[in-house]
Amino acid sequence: MDMRGWRAIVLSVTGMVLTTSCGYAAAIHAAEIPQERLTGTWSSPAGTSLTFSGDHTFSGTGFDVVEAMTGCARRGTLSNGRWAFYAGDGPMDPDETVTRGHHLRLSFDGDPACGVQVYLYGDFGDPTDPSMCPTRDPDDGCPPGGYLTRERADSPS
Repeated sequence: MDMRGWRAIVLSVTGMVLTTSCGYAAAIHAAEIPQERLTGTWSSPAGTSLTFSGDHTFSGTGFDVVEAMTGCARRGTLSNGRWAFYAGDGPMDPDETVTRGHHLRLSFDGDPACGVQVYLYGDFGDPTDPSMCPTRDPDDGCPPGGYLTRERADSPS
């Protein structure tokens, strides 16, 4: 085989490896957490704050800066709604009976057509200190200032 043939093979394999590794990035860092760990307040450096309750309701502020919500008609006025984990890895409906997960959906009371997927991340899936990102596609990553982290109960407000 000549040099051009080998170059074509190397470029093809490199392209497949990069495509596959980017596609698995979200799965590698996905952190499955129980509902008890989700409840509480999460905030981002960009100014978004979400407080999750055990009864599957949430309230929040700063949704006008969340890029994943650009399709929502009145995102600056949205402040509360319901949340639910997805039952599995595939394109399933969120289910409020599911008690743990690595991604969930927010549905807003003020705009029923507006819904946002939120992905939970940890350092290589470690759920000890998770963060979350509202995003359309977890493989795209989170925009700067978009990650939300859980506020600790002992931290000053």
